[in-house]
Amino acid sequence: MKYYVIAGEASGDLHASNLIKELKNIDNTSIFRCWGGDLMKEQGVELVKHYRSLAFMGFVEVIANLKTILNNISFCKKDIAAFQPDAIILIDYPGFNLRIAEWAHENGIKVFYYISPQVWAWHQSRVKKMKKVIDHLFVILPFEKDFFKSHAMEVDFVGHPLLDAIENHSIEKANANNINVFEANDYSEKPIIALLPGSRNQEVKTMLPLMIELTKAYPQYKFIIAGVNTLQESLYLNIIKNEAIEIVYGQTYNLLKNAFAALVTSGTATLETALLNVPQVVCYKGNIISYYIARRFLKVKYISLVNLIMDKLVITELIQNEFNIHNLKNEFEEITQNNLFRNQLKEEYQKLKIILGGKGASAKTAQLIVEYMNKN
Repeated sequence: MKYYVIAGEASGDLHASNLIKELKNIDNTSIFRCWGGDLMKEQGVELVKHYRSLAFMGFVEVIANLKTILNNISFCKKDIAAFQPDAIILIDYPGFNLRIAEWAHENGIKVFYYISPQVWAWHQSRVKKMKKVIDHLFVILPFEKDFFKSHAMEVDFVGHPLLDAIENHSIEKANANNINVFEANDYSEKPIIALLPGSRNQEVKTMLPLMIELTKAYPQYKFIIAGVNTLQESLYLNIIKNEAIEIVYGQTYNLLKNAFAALVTSGTATLETALLNVPQVVCYKGNIISYYIARRFLKVKYISLVNLIMDKLVITELIQNEFNIHNLKNEFEEITQNNLFRNQLKEEYQKLKIILGGKGASAKTAQLIVEYMNKN
């Protein structure tokens, strides 16, 4: 089989790479052409475009880069047509992927969608289009199956792929070698606080400066930034300036496994942090116009996946104006100095793992894709 796979973000790169691996295990003659990242490339696929040139977040940012986005969509359609796949597999990234799904459907190409657009949060009007243009949708959050069923759309719930990613993780690759820096160096002097400022330039520029300001008040901890390989090191260094704060690249899970607590930019990383049992504060601040537009249309109470899945406030969310140094210090002290709170948080994390439905999401999805293809 020939598959065209599209992932537009770091988390999509991770989940797509695991799905490709499982599809190859079932059919080692399968051929892949992809939009994604380094993890997908490591699976031996042909990478057309890297997600670092695709990631635009927020309404204002999308409008500012609209020409680039439209050019990418046009190029993608032509590239798919030239490749002539048996099916396309779309990973999240809805603004782009739903347009590709509509075009593919019109051109008779089978469409699989893995990790649903979060239409339950906003844009519920998209469900009608999804039902029309997607052949099979694989969802990873337990409440999504009921949501789509209420809209007369049958989907497959496969569990969350992060459970697999964390279960299978032993030693992440560092920049140019396989050394786990936390095993190679002595970090026992002070408790480690992980700083996860995001995977996009815009996120790091917004979130990291306040995180760095907080570190000055707590010399009893060792603060380490989870750096992203696709971002320039100068981006971090220009914000850190003369502060003695270390950056580790490609070692996020190793960092979290050794962390006492974490400050995390809202996104998939909040769920990863919870699954690794690390007390955390969720941080988010975006473009003011984008934020107020989003707030008007959002239909959910929380922004972090942990709270959304648990349907209650488990971890503190500091959003927009609430993300300030005063609040950050208060919440930081809560997750580092309040042992009762830390223990309660870890108990909630264990409940979260049960709700997520167990491991094997990538293998289940791959098997279902092959079964659906064989039926045709």
